[in-house]
Order: sequence, then C-alpha cells, then structure tokens
Amino acid sequence: MVKLSAPLQQDPIEAVPWRRARPPARVLVIRLQAFGDTVATLPYVQALKTVWPRAEFDFLTRDEVCELPRSVDLFETVFPIGGGRSATLQLLFALVLLPRLLLRRYDVVLDLQRNRISRLVRALLRPRAWSSFDRFSPRLHGERARLTIEAAGIALPAVYPNLQLRNQAAGLNALRLAGWDGRCGLVALNPAGGFPTRNWPLEHYVAFADLWSARRRRDDQFVVLGTGALRPKADYLKAALGTRLLDLVGRTTVSDAFGVLRRTTLVLSEDSGLMHLAWVAGAPTLGLFGSSQHVWSAPHGNYSLCLHSGDLPCGACMDTECHFGDVHCLTRYTPERVLEAALTLLQAVARTEKVIWPGTQAKG
Repeated sequence: MVKLSAPLQQDPIEAVPWRRARPPARVLVIRLQAFGDTVATLPYVQALKTVWPRAEFDFLTRDEVCELPRSVDLFETVFPIGGGRSATLQLLFALVLLPRLLLRRYDVVLDLQRNRISRLVRALLRPRAWSSFDRFSPRLHGERARLTIEAAGIALPAVYPNLQLRNQAAGLNALRLAGWDGRCGLVALNPAGGFPTRNWPLEHYVAFADLWSARRRRDDQFVVLGTGALRPKADYLKAALGTRLLDLVGRTTVSDAFGVLRRTTLVLSEDSGLMHLAWVAGAPTLGLFGSSQHVWSAPHGNYSLCLHSGDLPCGACMDTECHFGDVHCLTRYTPERVLEAALTLLQAVARTEKVIWPGTQAKG
C-alpha cells in the first residue's frame, strides 16, 4: 500500500495501484455522500471509462441519489444503499448487498467516500487494486476525486462535461408544458441555498433578470426548478417576472432537470445540489457562495465562476446564521455586479471548449 500526500493534504490518499498491463474487467466506484457531492464525481469516472472502455463500471451509492447515475450511459449496475441518514441502517443495507457485490469479483475499487461503510465494503471485496478518498484537504471536491482515481494507477485524460443521458429528450416535455417555445434562451435562477447565510436576496434575482433582459435585448426566459421546498421562492419569482419565468419546481425528475440545465445559456445559483448538477451538465454556471467553503464546493471548470466570501475575515464560516445579522458576504454582490460577472463568463465560454480538468477555474 502507498500513501500519497501533498502540502495541502490533511488526510492522505491510500492506494494499492493497478499494476497489470491489461485493463481490469470490473471496477466498483463508491460514493455515499449527498446529491451534489455524488453528482460531482461522475465526470471523473466518465474520463476513466475512456481509458478503460471495455471495463464494466458499477456504482455503489445512497438510494436517495441513484437516479442520475442510473440515467447516464456510464454504469453497468447501480447498487443503492437504503437507510437514509442513519449510518447503522446504511451499514445493514450494505451488508445485504455484499453477496451480490462479491459475485461481481471486482478488480478495482475506487472508494470516493472513505467512511466506515465504504472501507468495510472495500476490504471485504479484496480487489487487486484500490484507492481511498482524501476527505479533508482544502481542494475542490472534483480535484480530490481525480487524485483518488489516479492514485489507483491511472493517469486521467482531460475531463469534460460530456455525460450522456440514456434518454436524450429528458426535460423537453417539462419545458414545453411550462411554456418554452424551443427557441428562446434559458437562464436558470436557483435560490436554493440551504441556510440564510447561503441565500442571495430574492429581490436581487428579480433585479438581475430585469438587467439581463435589458442588456441582452433578447426574449430570453428564466426557469426555476428543484424540489417542492423551493415553492415559496418560486412563487415570489413568478409573481415578479410573470410569463418570463418557467416554473418547474416539483415537476421534474433529476434526469429531467439535467436535460433542462444542459439547454440553458446560464445558471445563476447558490450553493446547492442543483448547482453541482448544472456544471456537470455543462451549463455555464455562476455560483453565489456566502458561508459555503468555496475551496471544496465551487463549480469546476473553465465554464464556471464563483463569487464567494473567502476574501473576508469572516468568510466561508459555514454558520447557518450570520453573526452580523446582514449576510454581507452575499449582499455585497449587487445585481449589477453579478450581471457583469455573468456576461464576462459567457464571453469566455464562447472563446474556448468547455473542460473541467485541466482548465483555468474562474474566480470572483
């Protein structure tokens, strides 16, 4: 076993690399985290599949987040672990799945989780090669996923946002039912940050939309989508923007949402699972980060931009309530400033091919 470390790493990657000349027959990828973190690993696994195109790739993940992995043309089998957020129940479900996993006789296991469950599964499967995720170093999640994959003895090629849905028409019907004519540009507005310290004011979204329409001089439409928890915010935006807003909240599956996002001109989003889905779909993504750790969670690639709080003494605090009572880490980003950042991003995107890695990460 080897341990790979770097000055930034606090939890070194552990690995037994694949040493054989021939490629492996079967690879298991494990990721048991929340939706956004799980989705963020998929482009890197896709890049690995281009290196080992004949290998069968399986995915072990939580039941709540398995729809997209099942919807993309990447995995032979997706194994879901039930149990919700309970580690004990997750462990029991993993043990129930173990006989099926053992029958697959994996050559390589990529543990992109590195918790008690994933380490136990990996040990019991006894693959010839494996690697285990670096959980804590201050790097982008995708970069840590890449380093974990490469620690298993594979040099990854360039990573692109080119996941292919099995149903290429996913999301089209939902858009048409909401009033999209198929010609107007689409701008996704996603006020879905989980805490007040991650929320850009709703009136700022409305002002941004007005400024966008005035500057672009086009009949672009705006779209809001996500779970039913976003309903009050969607109603606010609908009341302000009228027919310019397509309301898809609670009306799409995850694969539908992926299909919608890949058709957008821009996604303006707070830190959320949908933001991760957007950049994985290849949508130009402008992230608005208040209390979030942008060094871990910012959207990746040369087609994204993150306006964050890391330059402030109190920045990236991860607190759910602002100690100053004003969330100034986000409110300082005015609609005018966000619009200019968005237009600058789109100009950059128009000049080059979209790539996740290697690529220059735009930063605000």
